[in-house]
Amino acid sequence: MELNDITDREYAVIRELLFRQSGISLGPGKKTLVVSRLFKRVQAHGLASFGDYFTALKAGTIPGELQTAIDLLTTNETYFFREPRHFSILEELVDRVPRRSVFRVWSAASSTGEEAYTIAMTLQELRRKGRSPDWEVRASDLNTRVLQQAKSGLYSMARTESIPGDLLKRYFLRGTGRYEGKILIDRKLREKIEFARINLIEPLPDLVPFDVIFLRNVLIYFDTPVKRKVVIQLLSKLKPDGVLFVGMAENLSGLVDGLVSVGPGVYRRDRRE
Repeated sequence: MELNDITDREYAVIRELLFRQSGISLGPGKKTLVVSRLFKRVQAHGLASFGDYFTALKAGTIPGELQTAIDLLTTNETYFFREPRHFSILEELVDRVPRRSVFRVWSAASSTGEEAYTIAMTLQELRRKGRSPDWEVRASDLNTRVLQQAKSGLYSMARTESIPGDLLKRYFLRGTGRYEGKILIDRKLREKIEFARINLIEPLPDLVPFDVIFLRNVLIYFDTPVKRKVVIQLLSKLKPDGVLFVGMAENLSGLVDGLVSVGPGVYRRDRRE
């Protein structure tokens, strides 16, 4: 089988499956990505073509394989302290919160966990300095593979370049032996984060309202109706006057009512809604 051995009709099948399961719209230029990420799965099941593989996914004849395919197609780039201005704004928000309350944050598309752990480090640093109430972080993703990575808290040293040195010393353990070249998030910090699989296009589970929700660089993969649906659902889990972070290049103006822009990629819920 050639790596480019996929027809337009076959590509349409996987595009429809991915959209139905995740809300993600694959453009016509993503055929090569699909082929490269799923080729080994076709081989692993001894199938003769992508057509046979996509037919099996659609029929559900290979248990668990649809989730595996979704996992492979929804892996997104992330890193510690991405878009650092957002974490400075997060500090400003925390400073305004009464010390006897609990500040709750949801990383709603946490991928491999760097965003959730960056949030946790930011909040714990404020707590350590007496500037923050107690805090809770929830992190979720559709992709089970990246959630497993996030829960482990184990990363390559190459991922640490954006982490300030004092935080690296305080919240990470350097690996030795077979873990040489790896770093591990401190156990106390890991235990403060609850990871769960949540599909944002499906009805959301019962969640305690959050002060802040992060959904950064995700909406770009959705068409407008799905974007609107996801944002409306997230607003239902945000406290009155709570804040939603999206990517700094993302714009929600005119998408839904009840959001007021307060900075690049930062929207406050209008308490009047």
